[in-house]
Amino acid sequence: MVESIKTTIPKQGEEDKKLRERMGKIKHKILVISGKGGVGKSTVAANLAYAFAADGDSAGILDIDIHGPSQGRINGIEGIQMSVNPDNSINPIEKDGIKIITMASLLQDTDQPVIWRGPLKMKAIKQFLSDINWGELDYLVIDSPPGTGDEPLSVVQLLPEMDGSIIVTQPQDLSLLDARKTVKFSQTIGLKVLGIIENMSGFICPHCGKRTDIFKSGGGEKAAQEMKIPFLGRIPIETAIMESGELGKPFVKMFPESESAKTVKGFVKSIKQALDKPSA
Repeated sequence: MVESIKTTIPKQGEEDKKLRERMGKIKHKILVISGKGGVGKSTVAANLAYAFAADGDSAGILDIDIHGPSQGRINGIEGIQMSVNPDNSINPIEKDGIKIITMASLLQDTDQPVIWRGPLKMKAIKQFLSDINWGELDYLVIDSPPGTGDEPLSVVQLLPEMDGSIIVTQPQDLSLLDARKTVKFSQTIGLKVLGIIENMSGFICPHCGKRTDIFKSGGGEKAAQEMKIPFLGRIPIETAIMESGELGKPFVKMFPESESAKTVKGFVKSIKQALDKPSA
């Protein structure tokens, strides 16, 4: 199926029309980005989608990390192939009511590398938007690879109506430096920053419940204040996150009463309020 993405390219006008029709059925598109890898961005993206669903909305996840897709493992759908309709449209994989598209579902082998240059990646992303039968959704959460390269730039160019970005960082100074660059990236391309999330902010002991700031705390909030953008909050490190990740079940679904799940559900309410607020 990777080969079909590379070779079956519809005419430009037809593809653009299909893209507009498909995306017109999705009310809100949100890009989740980070300045560097390893901050838990993909885990946050998946759990945001599940939190939207828990709040009564229909949601989907689009993983545009072509080289290192994570949503297959996070959602427990590795090895599940997408089905193709008679009109050549592709059905997203559904898990717990969430519609999911990830490059991992196109690979025959999880160890298979995708060795593509920028133009080919943009074509694949465009097909994810135009050829996938997303149907009607309230929210599409787009998980982008770390950094400010081809993938996030491509999807923003293809979706000028994007609602905004959510930036994931860790409390350490190095991560915050990259987060500031990502804020500048969003602002430069005209994409509203919906907020910063500080991930891995404190460890909660599963035995006594005591919180310990392993990686410090408060850096994300400080960066948000300095750059005058919303701070959505902090997600702690909990064993619930580790356990759910290993089992391919986002913690919002598997451990809905955990502090992490309640925190992410709070993010969703803040995001909705920001989206409902008229632009100045």
